[in-house]
Amino acid sequence: MLPMKDLSPSVSVEPRAGARGSIAPSPSTYSFSTLLDGLKNLRQRVVPDEKTETSWIEETFHKRECIQFIADPNNPGRCCCGRSALCHEEYTTEETPSSERWLPGLHTAQAPTDAFGSIEFQDTGHPMKAQYVRMATIDTKAESVSQLVQKHWGLELPKIIISVHGGIASFDLPPKLKRNFRKGVAKFAKTTGAWLMTNGIRAGFTRHVGAAIGERRSKQSKRKLVTFGFAPWGVVANKEQLVGRNKTCQYHHVTESYGHLPLDSRHSYFLLADNGTVGEFGAEVIFRRRIERYFHQQKITRGINVPLVCVVLEGGLNTIRAVLEYVTDTPPVPVIVCAESGRAADLISFAYRNMMKDGKLSENQQLVLMDTIQDTFTCTEQQAKEIYLEILMCVQRRNQITIVNLDDESQELDLTILIALLKGTCSSVSEQLRLALMWDRVDIAQDYILDGDKARTEESLIPVLMEALINDKVDFVKLLLENGVCMHSFLTVNRLEELYNIQTQCKFDPVRYFMKGLRKNIYPNYRYTLLDVGLVMDNLMGGAFMSSYSKKEFRQKYLALKRVSSSGSRRGLIMESYSRGDMIDADLFRYPYHDLMLWAVLMNRQKMALFMWQQGEEAMAKALVASKLYKAMAHEADNNVMKTDVSDKLMENSSEFMKLALEFLKHCYLVDVDYTQQLLTDDLKNFSNTTCLTVAVDIMHYDFVAHNCCQNLINDIWMGGLQTRKNSGIKVIAGILFPPFLTVLDYKSKKELKHMPQTAEEHLEDTIEDDSDDNDDNDNDIDDDSIQQAPSAQPTLPTSNSLPKLSDALKTNRKPPMIRSASMHFDNQRKISRQELRTLQKMATKNRECHMFHCRRTPVNLRKMIHKFYTAPITKFWFYLITYIMFLVAYSYTILGKTLPSPAWPELFVMVYILSFSAEKCRELLTLVRGPLKMKLRVFASFYWNLWDVAAIAWFSIGVVLRFYPPTLRASRIVYAMNIVFFNIRILGILSVNQALGAYSKIIGKLLKHMSYFSIIMFIVVACFGVVRQAVHFQNEEWSWFMVRSVFFYPYWMIYGEIFKEEIDTCFDTDNHPGGCTYASWVAPLAMFLFLLVSFVLLVNLLIARFNATCIKFIPRVREVWKYQRYTLILKYKLCSLLPPPLTVFSLIYQGIKCLVWKCQGKENLCDNGLKVFLTEHEKEKLHDFETECLEDYLTRREHKVQTSANKRVSVIYDKVDQLSTQLDGVSLQEKSLRHSLQTADHEISKLEEIFYKNNEVMTLLGDIFPDFHAYAQTENRKNHSRQ
Repeated sequence: MLPMKDLSPSVSVEPRAGARGSIAPSPSTYSFSTLLDGLKNLRQRVVPDEKTETSWIEETFHKRECIQFIADPNNPGRCCCGRSALCHEEYTTEETPSSERWLPGLHTAQAPTDAFGSIEFQDTGHPMKAQYVRMATIDTKAESVSQLVQKHWGLELPKIIISVHGGIASFDLPPKLKRNFRKGVAKFAKTTGAWLMTNGIRAGFTRHVGAAIGERRSKQSKRKLVTFGFAPWGVVANKEQLVGRNKTCQYHHVTESYGHLPLDSRHSYFLLADNGTVGEFGAEVIFRRRIERYFHQQKITRGINVPLVCVVLEGGLNTIRAVLEYVTDTPPVPVIVCAESGRAADLISFAYRNMMKDGKLSENQQLVLMDTIQDTFTCTEQQAKEIYLEILMCVQRRNQITIVNLDDESQELDLTILIALLKGTCSSVSEQLRLALMWDRVDIAQDYILDGDKARTEESLIPVLMEALINDKVDFVKLLLENGVCMHSFLTVNRLEELYNIQTQCKFDPVRYFMKGLRKNIYPNYRYTLLDVGLVMDNLMGGAFMSSYSKKEFRQKYLALKRVSSSGSRRGLIMESYSRGDMIDADLFRYPYHDLMLWAVLMNRQKMALFMWQQGEEAMAKALVASKLYKAMAHEADNNVMKTDVSDKLMENSSEFMKLALEFLKHCYLVDVDYTQQLLTDDLKNFSNTTCLTVAVDIMHYDFVAHNCCQNLINDIWMGGLQTRKNSGIKVIAGILFPPFLTVLDYKSKKELKHMPQTAEEHLEDTIEDDSDDNDDNDNDIDDDSIQQAPSAQPTLPTSNSLPKLSDALKTNRKPPMIRSASMHFDNQRKISRQELRTLQKMATKNRECHMFHCRRTPVNLRKMIHKFYTAPITKFWFYLITYIMFLVAYSYTILGKTLPSPAWPELFVMVYILSFSAEKCRELLTLVRGPLKMKLRVFASFYWNLWDVAAIAWFSIGVVLRFYPPTLRASRIVYAMNIVFFNIRILGILSVNQALGAYSKIIGKLLKHMSYFSIIMFIVVACFGVVRQAVHFQNEEWSWFMVRSVFFYPYWMIYGEIFKEEIDTCFDTDNHPGGCTYASWVAPLAMFLFLLVSFVLLVNLLIARFNATCIKFIPRVREVWKYQRYTLILKYKLCSLLPPPLTVFSLIYQGIKCLVWKCQGKENLCDNGLKVFLTEHEKEKLHDFETECLEDYLTRREHKVQTSANKRVSVIYDKVDQLSTQLDGVSLQEKSLRHSLQTADHEISKLEEIFYKNNEVMTLLGDIFPDFHAYAQTENRKNHSRQ
């Protein structure tokens, strides 16, 4: 039995002060007893005592036992309660008049219930458990039952109650009807929070209901169908097994007999109704109806009670009376009658279908119904008439009765039940939708609520949409959006904050976790704001982009909206605040699907996040951002909560979005390459002006970055303005060493450079340059379309008022305005003069020549050549590499030669180089991401080479400090010598741009990571052996730090095979031990044996095996990883200073001055170093249209792929096989019917034959008795033939 809460008041065990006879305890005794009492009280509060739980059940619920014998008129030896006279001897004190009527309230006594606990049914494949309580029908209050069900059994209020009624006698259903009934119950079980109520006895209609529940449970559905059995205690077989307080009993199958029937094992809870009778039904009827009515009156949501419906399957007289009570109740309860199921159900359905408009049946139908009643219930005519009137009263409430024919495939039981409830309980569309939402039946909402011309407005659907979002009902959200709800008008600050403040479905709540770290003293009921969500999102994204909720503009509007909403105390201000608030909300959420997708991700609602991803714009960016958030949440869950299942689930969600982003990229790339590359580097306004490629790199999406589309874009960025592919490195080196070689190289055109990613500074410079070029060159051009080509006819021009503009344009050698056709200015036209026509022809010829020349290749002037060459990342790479090699040569020269008191020029060059290198690192840190310095440092430290550079710079700085202090001059030389190792190894990072070297460096990095873990184990083993060896070999030495060196020196070299055989045993080491063997000298060789065994055989081979596994796992993906790593390196050289160290300082000074000037001019965005494609509004609109069309096409193809998948085909085949099985069952039933008909006809024919033979014998006897009988018979036969 589930643990029950302690509802009894706590009792203090401490003695009252000054009580007589109390003994004052000693301080020690008093403190111990106080502590013990406190622990007892704490246990009672935290872990409720089982006796207290039992006492609450016994105090609340009772049983009833007969205390007075009243003989049954039909069986004088038994009491009316069903017990024999022997069972009443202890209660009977006086004779009872025979005319007295036995009543449960008068002739029974109440006592605390003695049967409650849990049942384990043993007649199934695996034991099934159920809770049960025996309770009196007279004394039990509905409120107590509700408290038992909700607080102690842990159930929530039902979303719907289905009360099934029918006959107790066993009956069979037709195969098709049985199949459809079970299918309807199984499908109805999908409804969340449904309660099914029966009499709980495995007999009659309950057997069919239990079979349907068992078939549904065998499918292992996640949702639980709560089934209650209201069984009469006196009818339950083997009820003696159930007697016990808080007992767990094993209930076995028993043979059915009248008055003793077993409980059905498919029910979850049993309320055993007891009125003191034994072997008689009826005790549960009124009690069950009272409990149903109580729960029916409870509110499950605002303005909606718990829906209740009655389902009739077969049934007898009690079923008809129950239906009458349901339909005449206040409020009435809908009733579903299963036609063709037998007896009461068929009688009600017959009356329902044949009832006339005046609420009566025709005389013929009335006679048919009366005869059927008499045949069905074997009753008298008067009784049949009473039953007929009850049926007529039932069917006169046509609005509350629904007839369902389960033989018809188009009628489904679950749909019939739910539709009947909607009609009977709710009037408005909003309430019906809320009910369908609670039932999770979007099919009903789509086909029966929102289908047709029902009156509905967007305002009435918005609350339903809010509930659908809160309850994570994706199908309902989609349906409401399709039926007119506008997300722009729906999403407001208050609604979004309410969504963030609901309880998350994830065990790890990132919002609450991060808020505890960002804000102190957060109370449990703290209400999150969008500003808090912005802080959380910034921490999760780790600098990938800044949340829009954290921006200054959003903060100002948000605070203004809060002030507007708080200032609406007066009526006039309220209306003004609403209007102003709606305007601000609409301005805050320009892309509502973006905000809702981020909410769904943070609340770990994957299905909702996927749906929101499909809506709106920037699908590729949303998929990458969602993947980043999920991955960050998984990392935090793994590190802080240690919930591996939560972390794994979040990583699965992240992988799903990564897969979507990659598939969508492939689809767009197949459609249009240029547009797809623009999508990768388009400026995302809603995601802090970042780009898709930047986010993909941040989440380490190797396959995405390694795609051909990204790699082609990266190659273009790598080459910059150069248009060379073959031997590009050699050409660039030649251009660096021999500058005149620049004129030989090919460069990209202005149009090609326009669609390449660039920084804001480069975009501004190109814009200024284009304006200057337009002023210098393009003003001299004229399009051919602007000239009227009319060789035979005289060309016409616009009106005379516009001619001076054309003449002025010709005189000033500017491009003339567009000349319209003659038909538009037919009334006011004149001829062009020969001089003007000759000038126009010269300009047109010049424009065509220029156009043909540009088509070949427009030569670039020297200034542009130098700019394009030296700003290309490939040029910067080789320039930096050359200077770095010079730096390493100078550094090596410095440390290999003698260290002079004053530094020489090579050493000064090294110092200046590292100083410039440090300044470049500072610039990289400040411009890496936007945000506070803490975030910049975290992102900066996420790159291992940055940490390596910082360590190298810090180490060199120590050497410089020691260098200029004479006593430590020699120490500085050693520091220099050790420091050059950092810079030599750094060449691996520089050369990783090469495919082979980059792959190997990545593999080495992975192996070093594994070797670092292995080194810890090896250190422990070496320390263990080294300490033992040192302690055994040198037992009489004083402490010195040199001993620590000896501890690790010898064991370390032994790993590589140097075992120092002369020093293995002290007995043979005369150099170190001239006195011979030390005490217990055998310990050291034994320890060495174990050490070599562990280190050589175990650890070294373990490390080799781990290296092998890492290589096998990593080598197949090494190409993708190198492509990903290559982008970061190319981006680094794209954004680095133009001049390499040691000249970097000049570039940094120039850039710093430029940024200050831009800040003073309000152009802070120009300091942004992100690579983007700068498009016009028209181009952006076309790009978004392309992305939207590709998304629709991708989703269509994906849906088609799902529909044609193997699982879908199997499901379709299963449905067809099910239909064929149903048809075969029908054919089998028809075959049985025909066979039965043939057998009946054969039997009738045999009877006719017997009658014929008997008639023939009679005729023969008559002929013998009357001689003239045969002649008379023949005469009559001739007369009959003549008449015919």
